[in-house]
Amino acid sequence: MKKIVTIAVAGLVASSALNAADIKGSGASFPYSVYQKWISAYNKATGVKVDYIKKGSSKGIKDIKARQVDFAGSDKPLSPKTLKKNGLYQFPAVVGAITMGYNLPGVSNLKLSRAAIAEIALGNVKYWDNELIKMANPGANLPHKKLTFVHRADGSGTTYNFTYYLSKSNSEWRKNFGAKKSLNWPGNQHIGGKHNSGVAALIKQTPYSVGYIDYADAKNNNIPMATVENKEGYYIKPELKSFQIAAAKASFDPRKDFYAIIADPSGKGSYPMVAATFILLPKEKPETNKKVTTFYDWAFTNGKDIAANLGFVPLPDSLTSKIRTYWSERGIK
Repeated sequence: MKKIVTIAVAGLVASSALNAADIKGSGASFPYSVYQKWISAYNKATGVKVDYIKKGSSKGIKDIKARQVDFAGSDKPLSPKTLKKNGLYQFPAVVGAITMGYNLPGVSNLKLSRAAIAEIALGNVKYWDNELIKMANPGANLPHKKLTFVHRADGSGTTYNFTYYLSKSNSEWRKNFGAKKSLNWPGNQHIGGKHNSGVAALIKQTPYSVGYIDYADAKNNNIPMATVENKEGYYIKPELKSFQIAAAKASFDPRKDFYAIIADPSGKGSYPMVAATFILLPKEKPETNKKVTTFYDWAFTNGKDIAANLGFVPLPDSLTSKIRTYWSERGIK
């Protein structure tokens, strides 16, 4: 009997080993949809299993600092000083967009000005027929219904980039709140969801709501997205072309570990709420890091269509060339 049990246990251990991921990551939910598609395609092409759990940027950063994962995803880039302190490398993986998803019965093609978005976030817009919203939507049948603002409840790089945008566009927000991964939202007409998928669920089930959410989750959940005013005063639809125009304004310097925040770029056709998402690696694990960079190297070459089809902007060849050099110089390629 003891022999049979031993054999059975050994079989379970072997099965567990076969099913274990070769590399494990956690963090930002913003790029989760594209990472999952890349992971699936990479596994089919190479047999290598990558595991990535969406926890939010804050928890991903905590995980990599504690060395609980092989890599982490964060929509908030870490400064060179912070990276050095924690023994980390950093590089961008893809660029995406934050949209204003809404659930407004009877109204389509909603437009939101910079002022309206800021005042909604500040809790000052109480009803949908507020003058700030009406001004950008002449002829729309905006109801006198209470507006509910939906935001992230967990520490989030999406929140960081959205509040960074608010800081650029609104002096009151900049003075009182600034750019943060999490905060106590002002006003009394807001609700929070965990991860971008949680925000999507709340918008769908809450009539007369509006909230910030990544393009992929809004698209996958068939959530209408507002056309929003950019820095130049033009109203821009959330679509790949306008994301690409905005992303082209970014400047990623490998000497600064690619630290860059690209929200609210200039340019007539630029979509105003774009963000790069980053990968963090521990410096002391070169062999494991090589497995991670091999995966992203494959994705940069073979995953461009996958990213574009989900509404993400693949990194240009000029940037991925810099990233590969960055890897090589640090012995992780």
